[in-house]
Amino acid sequence: MDTNVGTNADLVRSLYTAFGRGDVKTVLDNLDPAVTWSSNCGPAIPWGGTRHGIAGAASFFEALGGNLDFEKFEPREFFAADGTVIVLGHTQARPKRNGHRFDSDWVHVFTIANGKVVRFREFYDTAAVAAALTA
Repeated sequence: MDTNVGTNADLVRSLYTAFGRGDVKTVLDNLDPAVTWSSNCGPAIPWGGTRHGIAGAASFFEALGGNLDFEKFEPREFFAADGTVIVLGHTQARPKRNGHRFDSDWVHVFTIANGKVVRFREFYDTAAVAAALTA
């Protein structure tokens, strides 16, 4: 059993806190240089797909911030086991280009090793997001 379970969940909580105050640099500083960063959507969603390395994760945040205005971003439940932290949450946002709001529950899965995020995967209602982006 990993004795860092609490520490891993605390790390992930701190990353959400940093993101909430617009501090993407702190998020990036806590990623492994070889991180894999994946969003479960296809090319219709600008921040979708899989990116590699810190530069790849940075491009995810650039695309996200360049396309959405968040009204709510709520990590609600945290589950940790070994090197994995799973977070259930909810987002309410509007695409900057048209203002059509969408709501989506989501799941984020973080893999932590040696105190750094080595893998991030997110899953959400891509149909709702794509509909809002193209409305």
